[in-house]
Amino acid sequence: MSKQQQAPRKKTPQRTCVVCRKVDNKRALVRLVRTSEDGVQVDPTGKKNGRGAYMCNDVACWQEHLHIENPEKAFQLALNALEKALKTTLTPEDRNRIRAAMFPMHDDQS
Repeated sequence: MSKQQQAPRKKTPQRTCVVCRKVDNKRALVRLVRTSEDGVQVDPTGKKNGRGAYMCNDVACWQEHLHIENPEKAFQLALNALEKALKTTLTPEDRNRIRAAMFPMHDDQS
């Protein structure tokens, strides 16, 4: 009558991408946060105060979900979905900051 005691499984936080609606581990997605002082920022720690939203860090995922061939157009539509989720309007500085963080090798695009 002895039952094996199992250690309780630690739950992994799940989040949903605001663009493709894919549910994944919190750490697999990029968190963006709207703050009153700094606008919209990428939050690598996941601990900044403010309204947050999560996005896949993969333009191909957005393109597939949005049925768009052009990666730039897919990125713009992804930012529109982010604006809706964060209940704000992204400034040009916010858009450039997000582009530089999400696509460091393509930060020279406008």
